[in-house]
Amino acid sequence: MASRWSPATLAAVHLLTLGYMAMVMAGAMIQMLPVLAGTPVPRPRLFAGIVHVALVLGVLLFAGGLLFESPNILKLAITMLGIGLTVFVVVMLVVLSRTGNWTDTAIAMALALVALGATMVLGLTLAVSRAWGLALPNLSLADLHPAWGLMGWTGLLLAGVAYHIVPMFQMTANYPQWLVRRLSPAILLILLAWSFVKWHGTGAVWQGMGLLFTCMLGGAYCLLAGITLNLQRRRRRRLPDVTLEYWRVGMVSVVLAALVWISQQFSVLNFPQSGVLLGVLAIFGAALSFINGMLCKIVPFLVWFHLQSRSDVKGEVPNVKALLPEKAQRQQLRLHLVALAACAAAALWPTVFSYPAALCIGLASCSVLWNMVGVVGRYRNHANGSKLASRSVGT
Repeated sequence: MASRWSPATLAAVHLLTLGYMAMVMAGAMIQMLPVLAGTPVPRPRLFAGIVHVALVLGVLLFAGGLLFESPNILKLAITMLGIGLTVFVVVMLVVLSRTGNWTDTAIAMALALVALGATMVLGLTLAVSRAWGLALPNLSLADLHPAWGLMGWTGLLLAGVAYHIVPMFQMTANYPQWLVRRLSPAILLILLAWSFVKWHGTGAVWQGMGLLFTCMLGGAYCLLAGITLNLQRRRRRRLPDVTLEYWRVGMVSVVLAALVWISQQFSVLNFPQSGVLLGVLAIFGAALSFINGMLCKIVPFLVWFHLQSRSDVKGEVPNVKALLPEKAQRQQLRLHLVALAACAAAALWPTVFSYPAALCIGLASCSVLWNMVGVVGRYRNHANGSKLASRSVGT
């Protein structure tokens, strides 16, 4: 936690961003795109299997190559990640190109995929440089890669999902039309302009333009966060909801991350760990809060939906709250908040809080795993129980 460049930090960050975030987000897109865009994914099991296996192997090899500083392992990882990500981006873009229903969510997803492609190219360039010992074409790649991954791919996909999911699941009013139509394209254009300046920026004029685009990008995400929090504050349904609280934590973290990033550019935050703090807020505070919150809502819903649609399932199908009880969700949220606080403290005082933060991350992650495995287990138990009952009756 003392530096964003240490081998252990790089390995841990990519286990979170590629191993967890990217796989959940890819799975969500494969699940949601046919519904939102009205076009099916061709041979979904084969496609998802190729992407999943390539990402799993690639992430494990990549983290190991970074941690042990092994060029040979990194070369294998680059191959697997290149295959998995390229197949995913190309197939998803082809599926989107066939849609006749270009909703605001579909547009945001298409732009997010373009950003993922850019993130992949930038990341693989950095990895090739490390694996083969080559000089980087431009030192700004070290900042462009995480920017495109977090503000491009993750942020645009978040915006697209929020337009659809927040009103539906959190019982809020719809987002303003001017926001859903303009925000995602504006973010991508500003990110492109910021990247161009970052690549060429050596003089005072370039630096001034870079500060302007930094403020515009940070302001765009603060605007999304502010409007989302306001919609949630005025929502029609006042019952407690764990997913809603996860999203509030995420939106507050988005604002804090934007403020830290802008402060860095104006040299207000000059301490060495400011980059680590920014990563904690953007990855653990924002992205993981959104993902964990949506898993609590969507995974039980999908299990309930599949049980309802199966003709061989007999008896009453358990409802969503029975599949993942509120108490288990609350415990998961509390552990997530403790881990977020510990990680933020470790970014500020790494020698004191790094080990407690590691323990808290492990406990929070095990809680998510336990809950998701539990939901899948209840699905299988109910489905298998119905099959055994049917066989007994037949016999």
